[in-house]
Amino acid sequence: MAEQKIFAGPRIRRIRNARGLSQTGMAQALGISPSYLNLIERNQRPLTVQLILKLAAVYRIEPEELQVEAGVSAAALKEVFSDPLLAGELPGDQELIDVAEAAPNAAAAVVKLYRAYREQAARLTDLSELLAREGRATALAGTRLPADEVRERLERRPNHFPAIETAAEGFHAELAPGDDLLAALKGWLKAQHGIAVRTLPAATMPNWRRRYDRHTQRLFVSERLSPFDRLREVAMEASLLRMRDAIAGEVEALQLASDEARRLARFELARYAAHALMMPYEAFLMAARRSRYDAEVLAARFSVSFEQAANRLTSLARPGAAGLPFFLMEVDQAGNRLRHAGAAGFPHSRFGGGCVKLAVHVAFGQPGQVLAEPVEMPDGARFFTVCRTLEGPQAGYGERPRRTALLLGCDFELAGETIYGSAFTASGAAGAGPTRPAANPIGPACRLCERAGCLARAEPPVTRPLGLDEVVTGLSAFDFQ
Repeated sequence: MAEQKIFAGPRIRRIRNARGLSQTGMAQALGISPSYLNLIERNQRPLTVQLILKLAAVYRIEPEELQVEAGVSAAALKEVFSDPLLAGELPGDQELIDVAEAAPNAAAAVVKLYRAYREQAARLTDLSELLAREGRATALAGTRLPADEVRERLERRPNHFPAIETAAEGFHAELAPGDDLLAALKGWLKAQHGIAVRTLPAATMPNWRRRYDRHTQRLFVSERLSPFDRLREVAMEASLLRMRDAIAGEVEALQLASDEARRLARFELARYAAHALMMPYEAFLMAARRSRYDAEVLAARFSVSFEQAANRLTSLARPGAAGLPFFLMEVDQAGNRLRHAGAAGFPHSRFGGGCVKLAVHVAFGQPGQVLAEPVEMPDGARFFTVCRTLEGPQAGYGERPRRTALLLGCDFELAGETIYGSAFTASGAAGAGPTRPAANPIGPACRLCERAGCLARAEPPVTRPLGLDEVVTGLSAFDFQ
């Protein structure tokens, strides 16, 4: 086994400076030349075993101190420079290690400053949402990343793009796919653009879902994807070619600030176009009404996944031919909210979606099952939610699979029109008025929720002072006045 070389220049320099020594003085004590010591301090020469022992004997330091990397500081700095605002600023991890070793106190200060920035940004977001709920618009100054701008723009508006819907209907009629849309798309791509579609093994495409090779005119799709996701990837590529003008027009209408934001929006709208092509508007709306918005039945009928059918349900907002105004949220097992959408925009101000008591978090313990329940906000507003886990691309041996969960919601007054609301209505019949069964009491998010005695509370509300009483302790981990 090869011996690991130890480069500890910054630490040697700190030892020397702490004792007020010159390079000549330290070199004499260690029995080496000043020029050799200079190379060591610049990490151009490694420490030898003899030199480590000499340093330990002369300066009374433990040899382990010279061998331990500045792991904690370097890892913390890596977290800082992984932030999208700083991504790409450093070429690699070695510079982080150099900074952590050369100036550990400054590195710790940078980490502390970054974490304070993240905390203040979270608080400003919470306060902005709170003011928005009260009808007071805010215009917080700050730089928004392109991804944040696109996400916010899409979440605040209805998830319906008329130009894309019209173009998708025309494209679907042109294809006349019958029961095999994938074969029709492959034939169209080959006939119209000379593009051949191939499914490649995971070992050949370890990091990609889809890749288009312009030189060989081939579209590669990963075998890791389910048949439904492979169809969507091919449909996205075809949509970008056939519906380019419609997608570009809708991107332009979003009035985004940068080319990068427009590129990200084009990708999101290409996925929307693929769904519109896979589930044509009129046929899907008719099937949704007949099945009482049963996403699993719709998935089977249109040969799509539950996630794709649920996404399509949020886009049925055509004037004069609209479905129920569903909204959607996707989260991962850590509680990160990955995606929001809604037929009328995601209801941030009324629903929030940040409560850990939502069934979307419980769904991870019951994978593949549909969980339906009414929920009630602190102000009495009631919603009906349907939650289910989603499986990501097929994981290889030794890989942890990706699993997320989807929440599909609507106002509780509309629950009786869905198959899921049957158990929560007076008679279970379509159109029956909903009763008022016990609803799961939730909040928008812990920082904005003032429910007292909540067992699930993870943070105190920003709107109330903490109540610290040595005599009385509440059920919540954070008591407040």
